[in-house]
Amino acid sequence: MLAPVPRPPGSLAVRCSRALLAPRARLSLLVLLLLTAAALVVLYEPQRLLASGWPPRTSGAGAVLLFALAYGVCTAAFVPRPVLNLAAGALFGSAAGLTGAVAGTVLGAGISFTLGRYLGQDALRPLLRGRLLTAADGQLSRHGFRSMLAIRLFPGVPFAAANYCAAVSRMKYAPFLLATGIGTVPNTAAYVVAGAQAGSPGSPAFLFSAGFIVLSGLGAAVVAWRKRHGLRSPAAAPVPVPARGDTPEPELVAGAR
Repeated sequence: MLAPVPRPPGSLAVRCSRALLAPRARLSLLVLLLLTAAALVVLYEPQRLLASGWPPRTSGAGAVLLFALAYGVCTAAFVPRPVLNLAAGALFGSAAGLTGAVAGTVLGAGISFTLGRYLGQDALRPLLRGRLLTAADGQLSRHGFRSMLAIRLFPGVPFAAANYCAAVSRMKYAPFLLATGIGTVPNTAAYVVAGAQAGSPGSPAFLFSAGFIVLSGLGAAVVAWRKRHGLRSPAAAPVPVPARGDTPEPELVAGAR
């Protein structure tokens, strides 16, 4: 009878580490983190702290930087960006508020993209089946900057959903962050100006920002409708090749020319 082969030391630790680093385990960790973040937002409502409980001793560039850091963390935790943008305008005015809001937007998008890329991509990419999902993944993977810029210009596209969809695709960091920083400026500026001019809702600046929000929403709806039809357009059907010895049909021969 053969003696059992002794296992090398550390094999249990290696198996445990492989199990913890498996795609499904990392995806489970991502889901747990997102659920925890959503629960904390519901319980503590950090957007109220940014809007009304801002530390009074902070001012100037340091206050804007601190706000941007808090904005990024809150955005990654699913705090609605319009509320944060209004708070940025009410706290710092139009110029400084826009700077802090855009910086926080890019930071929050980067956090979400990193979590989705390293914790969810390996487990979710094999599930990308179907014509619409495959077409959307191809657009984000091959035309990352252009596709993400269009998505950021759509006020109706959920910010967090766009982050994680981009992370599951093969988009690179640089085009993702650059398109986010550029594409979110118009809509973010409209909300920041509205927050800065909230005390005078009849002012031209407030009316212009509100009108821009409405018009950009309508424009995004039109572009989204056209894009939807583009994704659903059937691909060119392959021409069937007759087997050797078979006589091809006249219609097939004419279609192959």
